[in-house]
Parts: sequence; C-alpha cells; structure tokens
Amino acid sequence: MLTRRAALMGVAGIAALPVLTKAAKTEEIMDTSMVPPADLSSLRRIKRRLVRPPFVHEHEQVAPAEPRIVEFEMQIVEKEVEVGDGAYLQAMTFNGSIPGPLMVVHEGDYVELTLYNSPENLMQHNIDFHAATGALGGGSLTLVNPGEKTTLRFKATRPGTFVYHCAPGGPMIPWHVVSGMSGAIMILPRNGLTDHEGAPVRYDRVFYIGENDFYIPRDEDGNFKRFEDVGESYPDTLEVMNGLIPSHVVFNGKIGALTGDNALHAAQGEKVLFVHSQANRDTRPHLIGGHGDLVWETGKFNNPPERDLETWFIRGGSAGAALYEFLQPGVYAYVNHNLIEAVNLGATAHVVVEGDWNNDLMEQVQAPVEYNAAYEGKTALP
Repeated sequence: MLTRRAALMGVAGIAALPVLTKAAKTEEIMDTSMVPPADLSSLRRIKRRLVRPPFVHEHEQVAPAEPRIVEFEMQIVEKEVEVGDGAYLQAMTFNGSIPGPLMVVHEGDYVELTLYNSPENLMQHNIDFHAATGALGGGSLTLVNPGEKTTLRFKATRPGTFVYHCAPGGPMIPWHVVSGMSGAIMILPRNGLTDHEGAPVRYDRVFYIGENDFYIPRDEDGNFKRFEDVGESYPDTLEVMNGLIPSHVVFNGKIGALTGDNALHAAQGEKVLFVHSQANRDTRPHLIGGHGDLVWETGKFNNPPERDLETWFIRGGSAGAALYEFLQPGVYAYVNHNLIEAVNLGATAHVVVEGDWNNDLMEQVQAPVEYNAAYEGKTALP
C-alpha cells in the first residue's frame, strides 16, 4: 500500500528538479506500517561507530552466544571530490567517504541503521542492502528527502560480504552508484571464518577496498568539466555514463587514495583479510608478489574458500574476500589486473610490509651488470 507521503515525494521532486527526479516509482514504495513490529526486546543492543575505509570498525571475529541488535548511524553527504589531477566529481556519498564504510556483524544478528539525508543535499536517497531479505533490499523503506532520517532493521541471515548502494529508482540508480554511493557489509559466521577443511581462521587486519568507475565529462578542449553542484552535473555525466567508458577506475574514491603516504601497512607474518567491492563493473583483484591463500571469490562464507589464487574475480554488484599471510617485506601492489585500468585509470593500492627478507623464498643471485653483447649473442632467439 502506498502512503500519501510516498506518492507526493515524486511530485515534489519533479516540481523542484525537473531534470533529476525520475526517482522511485510509486509502485516500488511500500508501506509496512500496518504489520505488527517484531518483538526483539530480549536481545542486547550494541552501537558501532563507523570508520572511514580502508579501515573497519571494532568487531569480534567470533560472536557471543546470543544474537544482538547492532546499531549504526550513517549520514548521506553530497560534495565535490577531486578524483584525479584536475578531475572533480560531484559526488554522492555514504558518510562522506567513497566507498561507504564497511559494516561488520555476525550471522543471526540484526542490523539497525539510521540513515540521515542532510538538509544541505539536493537529492532523494536510500539504501539497498544486497544482504537483506525483502523487496528492493530495504530501498523502498528508506527513501528519504533532504532533511529527513529513517531507521531500517534487517536480520543478517546469510554470512558473507555483500554490497550496499543507493537505489532511488529509474535512471537515478546508476547515476547515484557511479557518483560514489556504494559500500559493503561483512556478515561473519558466528564461530568466525573457516578454511577449506573447516578449521578456524583468524585475521590480524582487515582492509576494505571499494572500487569505483567514474564518468567525468570533458569540454571541447579535452579538459575535465567542473560543476556547481550535483544537479548541474547530471546531463553531461549521463551522456558519458551511457558510453560505458569510464574516465577513472579507482580504489577508495580517487587516484592515489591507497598509495604513497596513503599506503596500507602490515607486518611480516600478519594475515590480512582484503574485502573488495565493486557495485557496477566486474574487476580482477591481484596482489603483486603475493597470493590469495584463501579466497571467497563470491564473498559467501557458507562456501569453502578457493586456495592459492593469483587473481580472483569480483562480479559487478558484489563483494569478495581474500586472506593472505605476508611472508616477505617490501611494497606490494594490489591492483585491478586489467592493467590499463590499474596503471592508466587509477585502480592501484600499495601495501607496505615491514620485516626481514628471506632469501629462501626469493634471492637476487646476481645484481645487474654489463655484459659482452657480441660474446653473449645479440638476440635471445636462435
């Protein structure tokens, strides 16, 4: 059943923003207010404060005996973001970051999210959890105008890593997603992760890498255009989006977000869990100089992990997880192994690992020296 407010939201939006508001179709907006609320009064509540990716909020790897209601708060922020040198995106974000924060709960827990749409924003927004059970992943129950907030609760019934994203309806969906509005949630098994034989597995660190494809328009001289606000950016951005050729493919919101001074850090012997999401396009994570010891390529922890992968595949609209124990020190490049996208468009991260080099694993037998080309032969071929 439709509420009067739901029906009016589209009308009000159309009047205010004629170009932008092919928003949620009214037949997609549900009213569940007549259904008796679930009685969860016996469950303990805990609050988790979300942190900016690539880092993850405090959480247990093994859950307590009884399920809990895990409360989160998240603010929707529309803002300009520089994603590359001279390339500015009119971004739409969860909590001001691209990607949105990683949430962690356990199977059987209840996720309770309060979503705020800041009064300064121009657009309607919502959240669609791929982990949730119910029409539109909660999208129809969380559609909020600027200056409104809403609270959604869903039961985490399936362990794994899952994407969430904004999905306000119609052509707004892809635009909001490629403007930065996606993130991930990790639902751990209650007893924690296990390997291919069912033995317990623990990690020392979690790094959350959200990959995004951006479509920033250029002017007639080939320079990136810059816009006053998200509304002004829409027509030109739509034209580039529909060409399906991104201007940027990046990790965590911009070129260099996870390299140089922003590089990730680990220690030799640590086991690092990489959670990787892509809400729109397929991608191929690869750790140069390392491997996926255990890889949940589809991100679903009820399935046994694959082992010893060199490159794994994350389907567009999903999140995967890979565990690796760093055995050697050095700078490791974590890339999308479409190397054009990694090197030329930005999809590269670095992990700096401290420790002592092990020549048994790799040794430089001879440093580079000059040689007699005439004696050695001018070509490597017969």
